[in-house]
Amino acid sequence: MTSLRKLGSSDLEVFPLTLGGNVFGWTADEATSFDVLDAYTAAGGNFVDTADVYSAWVEGNSGGESETVIGKWLAARGNRDDVVIATKVSQHPDFQGLSGANIKAAADASLKRLGTDHIDLYYTHFDKTEVPVEEIIGALDELVKAGKVRAIGASNISAARLAESLAFSDREGLARYVALQPHYNLVSRDTYEGELEALAAREGLAAVPYYALASGFLTGKYRPGTTVDSARAAGAGQHLDTERGRKVLAALDDIAESHTVPVATVALAWLAAQPTVAAPIASARTVEQLPALLGVADLTLTEEELARLTEASA
Repeated sequence: MTSLRKLGSSDLEVFPLTLGGNVFGWTADEATSFDVLDAYTAAGGNFVDTADVYSAWVEGNSGGESETVIGKWLAARGNRDDVVIATKVSQHPDFQGLSGANIKAAADASLKRLGTDHIDLYYTHFDKTEVPVEEIIGALDELVKAGKVRAIGASNISAARLAESLAFSDREGLARYVALQPHYNLVSRDTYEGELEALAAREGLAAVPYYALASGFLTGKYRPGTTVDSARAAGAGQHLDTERGRKVLAALDDIAESHTVPVATVALAWLAAQPTVAAPIASARTVEQLPALLGVADLTLTEEELARLTEASA
C-alpha cells in the first residue's frame, strides 16, 4: 500500500502522483476519461487536479468541461469521499479575475459542475496583482468558513505576493494557503527553485508541480528524427535543441534502464524527491499511459541517481 503524503498544514492526505484533469473533455472523451479515472483510483490514487477554465481553448468548448466530466464520474462511482478534488479560479471566460465576488461566484459554478458540496483544495490559478491580497484571502476564507472549500492554494504567484498573502492570513487569523502549484520539472527548475521554494519550505507549504513531464518531453518519446502525434508536440520537442535537454534525457535513459522502468517514472521520481514537493501532476490521455506515471509511487532513486539528474539539469 503506497503511503499517502500530507498536504502542507492541511488535513488532506494525497497519493504521490496527482492526476491532471486538463485532458478530460479535450484530448480524452468522457468514456476514456472515466477509464483513466477508474484505473488511477484502482491503483490507489486519490488526488485529481482540474480548473474551471479546462478546456475553454478548444473550439466548441466554453470552459468547465473537465469539471463536468469529473462530476459525472464522481456521481457514477459514488466515491466522492475517497477522492481529493482540486480546482482553480481566475481564468474561466465567464469568471475572470480574483475579485472577491468573482472568487465566490466561480466556486459556486465549479461546485455545480463537480456535483459536490465542497472543493477539497481551491487554488487561485493565476495571481492578479491588481487585486489586494486582503480581498483574495478574505473571499477564500469565506468559502472555507461556509464549508464550500476545505483548503486553499496558490498557483502562478510571485514569492512576494505569496509572502504578503501568508502574512495577512496569519495576522487576521484567516484561511492560509497550504499548497503551491508551480511550473517545475527537470528542464524547468528556475521556475520554482530559489526564492519561491525557500518560502514554501519556510512556511510549510506543499508543492504540487504542473508540467511535471515538460509537456511530454520527459517521457522520452521525443527523440531526434521522431514525430509525435500530440497537441503539445511543438512545445515539448524544443527541449531536444538544448544541451540541458539532451543531457537530462541521457541520464534518464541510463537510470530508467537500471531500474527497468519507463523514463517518465524516473523524471517524476526525481521531482517527488525534491524538498517541499508532495505530488507532481501528470495527465494521461489513455489508460495505457498511466502505469509509467503511477510507477512514481514505488520508485525510490538513490542519492547518486538524484545527484546525477540534478547535475544534468543544472
